[in-house]
Amino acid sequence: MQTGNLSRKKKLVVIDNQFFLYYTNCINSNSTLHIQVWITQRKECLMIIIDYKDRRPIYEQVEERFEELILKGGLLPKEQLPSVRNLAMELSINPNTIQRAYMELERKGFIYTVKGRGSFIADTEHLVDIRKNDLLCSVAEILREAKEIGIEKDQVIKKVEEVYEK
Repeated sequence: MQTGNLSRKKKLVVIDNQFFLYYTNCINSNSTLHIQVWITQRKECLMIIIDYKDRRPIYEQVEERFEELILKGGLLPKEQLPSVRNLAMELSINPNTIQRAYMELERKGFIYTVKGRGSFIADTEHLVDIRKNDLLCSVAEILREAKEIGIEKDQVIKKVEEVYEK
């Protein structure tokens, strides 16, 4: 299928009789290859994007996206992740890459592994609280800098309202 300067290859696969994987290999006019992956267990789809032009290792991209999905509630506690082998095979990625991403997620407390059963989403309420606190500290730092360079309180409040209305 061609869409302007974008070439796409689509595929729907069943993983572990529980997850459905839908992915698209997209090559745009800049020869950038993105693999967009939708892993769905319920009605909504969760997307993982791997950018081969990104300088970060693929495992970091996979890890970051799973963290984001977990923190935003896209993946719920006690839900099982796709197996390393099946996910790696469907993404055409070395299983060691997926395993490393899963190991990092486990080290950070996002997932846990049950021997012989697979990897599951951990209770991440405390991780969400930590992330919220980190973000609030960052906002406070930005606000101090804004105040130092003369941005008025009314301007900041207006910008906050704009962001929250979107």
